[in-house]
Amino acid sequence: MSSQFDVLTIGNAIVDVIARAEEDFLVTHGITKSSMTLIDEHRAEMLYAAMGPATIISGGSAANTAACIASFGGKAAFIGCVKADPVGDIFAHDIVSTGVAYGTAQMAEGPATARSFILVTPDGERTMNTYLGACQNLTEKQIDPAVVSAAKVTYLEGYLWDPPLAKIAFRKAAEIAHKAGREVAITLSDSFCVDRYRAEFRDLIKTGTVDLVFANEHELKALYETADFDTALEALRAEVKRAAVTRSEKGAVIIEGNTNVVVPAHPIAGLVDATGAGDAYAAGFLHGYTNGMGFEKASRLGALAAAHVIQKIGARPGRPLKELAQEEGLM
Repeated sequence: MSSQFDVLTIGNAIVDVIARAEEDFLVTHGITKSSMTLIDEHRAEMLYAAMGPATIISGGSAANTAACIASFGGKAAFIGCVKADPVGDIFAHDIVSTGVAYGTAQMAEGPATARSFILVTPDGERTMNTYLGACQNLTEKQIDPAVVSAAKVTYLEGYLWDPPLAKIAFRKAAEIAHKAGREVAITLSDSFCVDRYRAEFRDLIKTGTVDLVFANEHELKALYETADFDTALEALRAEVKRAAVTRSEKGAVIIEGNTNVVVPAHPIAGLVDATGAGDAYAAGFLHGYTNGMGFEKASRLGALAAAHVIQKIGARPGRPLKELAQEEGLM
């Protein structure tokens, strides 16, 4: 079956507001470091006023992954809601300019376009305070069966599990994809997200609603409520079809049945901003996976993309990832 897209990503359409912050700022404002916390519009305005100089760029986990896939030269599409407001216009312009197909209609009514206030501490760790806004308007109506059926893999972000109606949209997309003979992937997104929806995520895995799981080491341990990585990995192996688990500087482990593929992290000169590392890794892996490159090369592409984005501010590539991959002999 021919495919119009390598990957369709579905997730929260968010504009990132990124600023550097000292540890004291987090303490003063009661912010839990290295977490993603949902906030209301009043809290959003308060934090924005208190933050230092900021970089504003289109973001959102699944949207970042789509943009990175396009940067590799892949065919990517994105579904996610914004309002017809100035911030929504920024998001729509930016995502299309990366080469991603984006046709979700902007909302005329309802809450403002979502924003994530990302505070980057001197150690490069990022802490997110997210106002979901218009993201919560994502429903079954925005899921285009033709687009889902035309993608080799439909990829969904765990953060999408917060808005209740988005869960229904997610399940609809997975059903459409499987009926069309396609695959479904999910990223667990955040260990705090896993804590909120552990049972539901495991159900998605065990029932085969998802075929491929992306998680980092912290999310995996949270999913199986253990401090031991090997124990968590074996528990995942017993339930999942295949998975890619990242371990920061320790690299990544890909599992499928009894198969283990261990791939080292790509070297970096120094960590600047960890925002989007997992999104970029998923993009590289999915680009390799959907183009038949095998687990090892796919994971190396993911590691390369992650290494690139964490050496700069923001989650989007600073130069074409295809060029970087060619320089490394990966494409």
